[in-house]
Amino acid sequence: LLVCNPNLADLITRVIGNAWITNLEYLRELEAFADQPDFQNDFLSAKRKNKERLAKTIRQLTGEIVDPLSLFDVQIKRLHEYKRQLLNALHILFLYYKIKNNPELNLTPRTFIFGAKAAPSYTIAKHIIKLITSLADRIHADRDVKGRLKVIFLPDYRVSLAEIIVPAADLSEQISTAGTEASGTGNMKFALNGACTLGTWDGANIEMAEAMGVAQMFTFGLRTEAIADLQRVGYDPRLYVEQNRALQRVLRAIASGEFSPGEPARYVGLIDGLLQRDSYLLMADFAGYVDAQLEVDHCYRDRSAWAERALRNVAGMGRFSTDRTIAEYVDRVWSVASLSEDAAQAYA
Repeated sequence: LLVCNPNLADLITRVIGNAWITNLEYLRELEAFADQPDFQNDFLSAKRKNKERLAKTIRQLTGEIVDPLSLFDVQIKRLHEYKRQLLNALHILFLYYKIKNNPELNLTPRTFIFGAKAAPSYTIAKHIIKLITSLADRIHADRDVKGRLKVIFLPDYRVSLAEIIVPAADLSEQISTAGTEASGTGNMKFALNGACTLGTWDGANIEMAEAMGVAQMFTFGLRTEAIADLQRVGYDPRLYVEQNRALQRVLRAIASGEFSPGEPARYVGLIDGLLQRDSYLLMADFAGYVDAQLEVDHCYRDRSAWAERALRNVAGMGRFSTDRTIAEYVDRVWSVASLSEDAAQAYA
């Protein structure tokens, strides 16, 4: 926050002082300002500057022009099936067809931003990357969605690039299948830098929701207990597809080669895997994900409500500081006080 997001860091220091720099728990004081219009406007102005910086980087790296006024919907992390970048891609295609069916549809303009690398032998992950870029090619060439949807896959994702992306993000996608994510910190970095979080009840998302208040996070998806019950009785992804015509169209378009001209069978294996196994329950969570994204859309239009939610995300991140973690290790594990009475006497 201090190093890669000086626009927001300076704003925070102006209203609560600089003690937060060495004790992140002081960020909690931002809650008192989260609903104040002047502070919200200053926050949105800082975010706009960060988005303009990222837009410039995107133009340099890809040649694509993106609108800083659009919602920057970001998913950057290792490309793996359980992280469900594919679910994100299916939603993009869902929106694409909604606009095609109704060009006058009132949707918040979005720029979807991906950054990821796949392991050298991880073929499915590479196909997902290729699918995302294929969707981008189609969407960018379609006048019906011009200015409404944009898909960017940034090359050579790395920490120095993340330092530009994270401060600019409006929405942080943390959509792994519940029970599969250990406890990464990317979601915390996004929230700390003023992004709202869209996530499943998984990994550190749970702790974050508890810290900032569940109402400040956009949540969706089956939880671990429900997944266990579903798998115990036998999960059939086709049942969820049969109940959702929009999802049927999305899957059919991908499998038919609509987004892989000259190589119509390129994504058949990807879709067959979803229909036959769907190890990470994309089909079961698709409808809930779409509903949560609609809630995001509505909230983003209310700039005050969005700013307040984002600021409460920032205010809730103090407890995840490394300083706090190490202090607890000292107190509970490494100190004499943490030893049993016999051990403490022996130490003395």
